[in-house]
Parts: sequence; C-alpha cells; structure tokens
Amino acid sequence: MNPTYDFTGQVAFVTGAGSGMGLAAARAFAASGAAVALADIDEATVTRVAQQLKDEGHQVLALLSDVTDEDQVAAAVDRTVDAFGRLDMAYNNAGIMPPPTDAADESADQFDRVNAVNLRGIWASMKHELRHMRTQGSGAIVNCSSLGGLVGNPGRAAYHATKHGVIGLTKSAALEYGSRGVRINAVCPGTISTPMVDAMVEGGELDRQQAEAGQAIDRLGTAEEIAQAVLWLCSPGAGYVTGIALPVDGGYTAR
Repeated sequence: MNPTYDFTGQVAFVTGAGSGMGLAAARAFAASGAAVALADIDEATVTRVAQQLKDEGHQVLALLSDVTDEDQVAAAVDRTVDAFGRLDMAYNNAGIMPPPTDAADESADQFDRVNAVNLRGIWASMKHELRHMRTQGSGAIVNCSSLGGLVGNPGRAAYHATKHGVIGLTKSAALEYGSRGVRINAVCPGTISTPMVDAMVEGGELDRQQAEAGQAIDRLGTAEEIAQAVLWLCSPGAGYVTGIALPVDGGYTAR
C-alpha cells in the first residue's frame, strides 16, 4: 500500500513527462492534489497525456521542452510559474541511454548527445527551477540519476559518467541551497519496466531474465515505485533529507 500525500495548492514540474517514470510521477503528483506541468520533447504525446489528466479533473499544463536547449527549459519553467503562480516541486527525469559501446569505439557525437540530455539537461532544468525557488525561499527538487550513478557497467561508460555527474550536481547544489529553504536530492532507479527498457529488451540490448536475477527482489521495478520515491523526497516526511542519492533498485547496489 502506497502512502498518501496532500500537495493541494502546490505546483510540480516534471521533465520527460510523456511516458515511463516521468508520466508516473506526474500522475502521482496530480493524484495528490498538485497542479502539474508536464514537459517533454514529444509534443503530441505530452499533450495527449495531459488531456487525459485534465479529463480526470486534474490541473495540468502540457509543455514542449527539449532539455538540451536551455532557452526551451527556461521558457517551460517560466510558463509553469506564469500559469500556476509558483513552483514547489520538480522532478528532472528526462534522459536517454545510448546503445552499449566499447569505450574505445564510442563516438564523440554519442558522448556529447548523452551528456547534453542526461547531465546538461538536468543542470539547465535545476538552474531555472532554482531561480524561482530561491525567490520563494522554499522548494524540493529531485534529479533522476540511476544505479548507473553508483556503479559502473561495461559498454556504458558515457552513460554512467552522466549519471555520476548528476549525483555530484545534486550534492553540491543541495549544500548551496539547504539554508535557503530548498532541498535537492537524486533518485537512482534500477532496471524499471518502462517503454525505454521494453525497447532495449526487444532490440537485444538487455536480457530481462538476467536483469531480474541481478537484484535481491527478482523482478523489474515499476515506474509507479519510482514515482512514490520521488513524492516522498518532495514531501514534508523528507523535510530533513537533502543531498542524497536514493537507490530504488531492488537491491542491485547492495551486492
């Protein structure tokens, strides 16, 4: 049974909100009473899912945002505040995983692309969220790292570098903003059943049985389980928690 939260009167901003963990978090914020801005690079998808939430009676806003473009990120955050009057919570979720590549063969283009989305995108999102939160003197930000931010993995050097970078970014900003009323944490999902992971399985990049066997809880995680961790980190229940990288990985990193 999941805990319940009351975020009535608060505003949440979620990147990569069109599917997977981002959509699950957006749904959970909305179900808890928050107004939610859903930002995604896929305008048609994010518009469709936002309309579904509106039809269910929730207060939501669909936003086109490519996190590699800082101007688009800034505009999306500003539109959120213009529409709802404030910004209380953010889940910076947008990310990509390139195909596994020998470290000696990885192209500069692939390295730059994964950094642009996974690290620079979170940097830009957090930067512009903080512009508003520091004025308010309050807020909670959760950045999406990965179990890849805590361990290494062959064939994934660039990806893991970005996810380690997210944790460094999170810790440093948390120390800077703790005295200003803003808490900043990272969530580190394990292998989660999402459209991206399903595509990796179908494409032969990931063996589902091996992935399930690699953790103490012998199944893949769900997007909703990540959403619950995000909501807890944004809630008063985590009011004394900042600067952490929380594994939600079925015990993978406990080995």
